[in-house]
This record gives sequence, C-alpha cells and structure tokens, in this order.
Amino acid sequence: MKATFITTWNSLWRQHNRTKDLLNIFSYKKDIDKAAEQRKTKEEAATKSSSEPPSSPNQPKQAYSKAQMIGLLLGPTLFILTMAFFNPEGLASEARAVLAVTLWIATWWVTEALPIPATSLLPLILLPTTGALEGSAVASSYGDDVIFLFLGGFFIATAMEKWNLHKRMALLIISLIGTSTQRILLGFMVATGFISMWVSNTAAVMMMIPMGLAITAQVASALKDKPEEKDFPKFEKSLIFGIGYAGTIGGVGTLIGTPPNIILAGQMREIFGIEISFATWMMFGIPIVVIMLLFTWFYLGRVAFKTEIKSLPGGKAVIHDERKSLGKTSYEEWMVGFVFLFAAFMWVTRSFFWDYEDGIIYGIQGLSDGLIAVLAAVLLFSIPASRAKGGRILVWADSRDIPWGVLLLFGGGLAIAQGFTASGLSDWLGQQLTVLDGFNLLIIIAAATIFIMILTEITSNTATATMILPVVAALAIALDVHPFALMIPCAMAANMAFMLPVGTPPNAIMFGTGKLKIIEMVKTGFFVNIVATIIIIFGVYYAVPLVWGIDLTSFPASLQ
Repeated sequence: MKATFITTWNSLWRQHNRTKDLLNIFSYKKDIDKAAEQRKTKEEAATKSSSEPPSSPNQPKQAYSKAQMIGLLLGPTLFILTMAFFNPEGLASEARAVLAVTLWIATWWVTEALPIPATSLLPLILLPTTGALEGSAVASSYGDDVIFLFLGGFFIATAMEKWNLHKRMALLIISLIGTSTQRILLGFMVATGFISMWVSNTAAVMMMIPMGLAITAQVASALKDKPEEKDFPKFEKSLIFGIGYAGTIGGVGTLIGTPPNIILAGQMREIFGIEISFATWMMFGIPIVVIMLLFTWFYLGRVAFKTEIKSLPGGKAVIHDERKSLGKTSYEEWMVGFVFLFAAFMWVTRSFFWDYEDGIIYGIQGLSDGLIAVLAAVLLFSIPASRAKGGRILVWADSRDIPWGVLLLFGGGLAIAQGFTASGLSDWLGQQLTVLDGFNLLIIIAAATIFIMILTEITSNTATATMILPVVAALAIALDVHPFALMIPCAMAANMAFMLPVGTPPNAIMFGTGKLKIIEMVKTGFFVNIVATIIIIFGVYYAVPLVWGIDLTSFPASLQ
C-alpha cells in the first residue's frame, strides 16, 4: 500500500513538473538564465574528451506510467469483483451495476489511466450494457442545460481573451485602487478575483502574473542599494501569492467561475430537481469571495509578508505604460463587452424579470441560464469585426481553445449522478452512511468540508466534486438534512486548494515563477486553508438558509 501511494505521489509530481515547464513563460529572468545555462553546457562539452562515446538517443515515451498501469488494471478488476461478489441485502442489481461502473470510472479518473475526458465517455458504454440505465437517458446527461451554460461561458471568455478585454478590465481596476504596496496588492487581487468569476482561474492568473512580475522587476531596479531592498523578496512573494490565491477564490463567486460550482448545479437538478439560479448563487458566493479576498489580502500583506516598503517606485508608471500599450478601446472590445454585460444582466435578472410564470417585466418561455449563455455565444459568432480586422468577433477556429474535455467530464458526472438516483443506489448508500446521525449539523458540515479540503489538495477539484457530490447527496437523505447542507460546502471546498503546487492550476503557475519554495507554499497555504474552511462552514450554516429561505436541519418533504 505504501509503495502504491509513493508511486502515485511521484506520478502527481511528474505531472506537475510538466505543467510547470509549460506555464513558466513569464519569468523576466528566464531568457537570461536559459542563455547562461546553454553557455555553461557548451563549455562543459568542450572540455570533454573527444573519445567519449556519444550519448544514447532519447528513449521512446512509455505508454503508461506505473500508477497509470495500476489504475488501468484496478478499475476493471473492481468492476468485475463488485458485479460478481457484492450482493448486500437491499441493493438492487441495477444499483450494483451503477456502483461497479462508478468504481471503475473513479479509479481511472484518479490515476488518469486514460485521459480524463476519454474516461468520461465510459458511462455511455457501461451503464446501458449493464442494464443500469437506458442508453438514451445516459446520452441526455451530456446535453444538460448546465453543460451549455459552461460552453457559452467558455466562448465569452475566449472572446475576452482574444481581444484583450480582460486585460483592459484588470488594469482599470488596479489603476483605480492605487499603487501603494498594500493597495497594489489589493488591486491585483481584486482584478484577478473579478476576472476569475467569468474566465477560468488558470487564464486569469496566467494573465495577471506577468503584469505582477513586470512591476516587481521595476521595483527591484528602483530599490537597488537602498535600505528597503532587503524587504523586496517579501513584497514579491506576497504579490505572487495574492494573484494565485485570488484566482482560486474568485471562481467561487459565480456558477461558471469554477467547475465544481457547475457540477453542483447540474447534480442538484439531476438528483433532486432543484435549480440553482445564477443570481441566487451570486447572492451567496460574492460575499464569500469578498470576505476571503479581504482576509487573504490582510494576511499576506500584514502578517505573512509584512514589509517596510510603503510605496512602489515606478509601480504607477508600469500600470500606465501597460494601459497605454493597449491603445484606445477597439470596436471589437466594445462588442465583446456589450455581449458580456448582456449575458451577465440576463443571468442576474432571469428569475426576477423574465421568469415565465413570475417575471416582473415579461415572461420568456423556456428561458434558462444555459439558453442565455448559448445566445451570447451565437451573438459573438454573428457580430462582424471591423473592416481593418476582418472576419467576425469569434470564428470557429477560436473553438480550438475551448476545453471540450471538461464538458465531457461534466456529462460523465451527470450520467453517474442520474444512475445513482434512478437505480436506488443513492438511497441504499444513504442508509449505510449514518455514522454521523445524531451529531449537530455544524459538526456534520465541518466534517464534510474538512474531508474534501484535504482530498482536493492532491486530486483534481473537478473529479473530486464529480465523484463526491452524489455520495453526500445520499448522506443528506440518510441524515434527514437538506442537501444544500452537505453538497454546497463540499463543492466549495473542492475548489479551495492553497498548499501544494499540484492542487490547482493557479498553484502550479505560482510555483512555476521560480520565486516560491514548496515549504513556503505549504506554510502560507495551510493558514489560508484553515480560514477558508471556517468561512465555508459558517457561511453555509448561517447564509444558505437566508439566501434560499430553507431549513437545513431537515430534508424537505417535497423532495421525497
């Protein structure tokens, strides 16, 4: 067992190192260091004896790592053993099939025996052939409304990145907040957090880190041979941490900000028929984001990396130069901004103004968040660009940047969730998971949150949410508590990985700058993780009942 764990852990680090190599494109010392390394290599080669045998050619890449090979064999093995020998009382054959399929797919997700998107297609094969679900029912999960919500969000984000609107928005926010050390840190965090609500946290952090390092390079030059120079590394690290953490935190604010949120919305509708609207989630998520950003800003700037540098020499000039280099707002940026504001306005006001039955202004039949997102995407493909640029705001070639694999993962997760409910597996699991029955609700929420917080540090947050949410849904039924009491904290905790480079893409990007040590990430992130856990627990316990008008302490009779 220990050897397997070590092998899996080393595999995770190898994947991280590959990610780091791809992402480490923004260090302003990179080219210098690379050139120096090449010169050193040439000098060493010149001193070697000419009789030395030539180096062996590169070995071909293995098809599977040890961990992947173990997962490749373990998944089908667990499937066969479950189907053949697992026959507990009260478990229907269809439910046993869903459990066996889930074990197979979860094993391949965790070990990445196959690419995660490819594994996500297995429900289309396994659920119908085992008799767990009809093929048409499984296929319909891959066309769920939340998947099209995320697809439309991806297209909006692609358009913003293509025409540099996200960079202009970020620089505007930073310039408005100010350029003292604490204000520049807050400005970068607010800008990154806001952008991360609408585009992927990876894209947001990748955009902001180079700007942050450009400012630190300017400051390093200005502080040379001055007393404040000794504090420069502290400020540099606080800025890198601030940008990375803000990217992770900001995604919690909207349904499209991070995959676990959209998985939560999809599985709540699939399992319980409850719809989480875009506006309602923002009413809950935005305050959490604001509290987390303010705490993290204070902790990084005043506690973990307190510095004597009060103002940034040249910081204001760097921001001004960056904004000047963008030039005037282009026609394409105005059009993307218009579509973005239109979609955001419709998402926020849909349940109030446009609901078919209760809309204040006008009821639109069939209007959903996914429909609005697709409409926004169609508009972006329809609006022509300026004559100078030619073409349209988006062309189909831009779709190559869409993470289609993530959409397949969502579909696979929704198909499994449907199997849990349709087969009765969720009810059976709930009856087994009663160890927490009788405990105070606050303790139950805390236990679920802490468990996911630990798990997501070493696993994909998307895969974690996909696997865990159906299980905690069953647990909510068994404990007679509202599904929100367990599913919301688990979804939020799945996104809050702050300690290890392998935890989230923003963490890998931070580490990829070469400015941080792993021990620094663990120390800094550990305390942020603790506070995030506390905020999630109390936020769910006190805020969820207010926002949704529900009682968390009992399972609604309408859902039974």
